[in-house]
Amino acid sequence: MTLSDLWPWAALGGLGAYHGLNPAMGWLFAVALGLQERSRAAVLRALLPIALGHEAAIALVVVLVGGAELVAAPWPLRLASGAALVLFGLYKLLRPRSHPRWVGMRVTPRELVLWSFLMSSAHGAGLMLLPVLLGRPAEAHAHVVPAVALSSLSLAQDAAAVLVHTLAMLLTMGVVAVVVYEKVGLGILRRAWVNLDLVWAGAIVAAGVTTLFT
Repeated sequence: MTLSDLWPWAALGGLGAYHGLNPAMGWLFAVALGLQERSRAAVLRALLPIALGHEAAIALVVVLVGGAELVAAPWPLRLASGAALVLFGLYKLLRPRSHPRWVGMRVTPRELVLWSFLMSSAHGAGLMLLPVLLGRPAEAHAHVVPAVALSSLSLAQDAAAVLVHTLAMLLTMGVVAVVVYEKVGLGILRRAWVNLDLVWAGAIVAAGVTTLFT
C-alpha cells in the first residue's frame, strides 16, 4: 500500500477529528446536558446519538457521491462538487449562524440523533468529504458492475470511509467533552474562544477551489 492509497483515509480521520473539536458539532451540547443533570454519565450518553446523527449525514453524502459516479464523468462531477463547496462555504461565511435551533435541552436519544444529523448537514460536514471521496484511487470507487448492482467491494470501502470518519469524530468529541466537563468548564469558551465556524467556512471554500483546480 502506497502513500497515495493511505492519504484519503488519513484525511477522513483528520476531518473527523476536526468535527469532534468543533463545539457546534455536538460536544458542547453533550457537556451542557451533563451540567444540567450534574452527571458525567449524561455527557457520555449523549455522545453516541450525536455520533450516529453525524454518521448519517456523512453516509448520505457518500451514497450520493457513489450514485453520481455511476452516471457522471469524473470531470463534470469534480466541477459540480467544487462549485457546490465554494458556494456553500461563501454562504456560511455570510450567514455563520444559519443552523438548526429548534431543539431544547430536554431531548430523547432519537431527537438527539436528528439534531446531530441536521446540524452536521447544515454545517456541510458531508460536503467537506467530497475532495477526499473524489480523490480516492479509481479502483476504490469504480462501480464497474452490470446493470443495477453496486459492487460489494465499493460498498465495503464506502462503509469503511464513513466508519473511519465517525470513529475519529466520536473519539475526539468524547475526549473534549469529558475534559471540559471534568476539568476545564465552559468558561474556556470565553477565555480561549476561536470561531471555528468561520475557520470551517474558509476551509470549505479552500477545499472547493482545490477540487476545481486539481
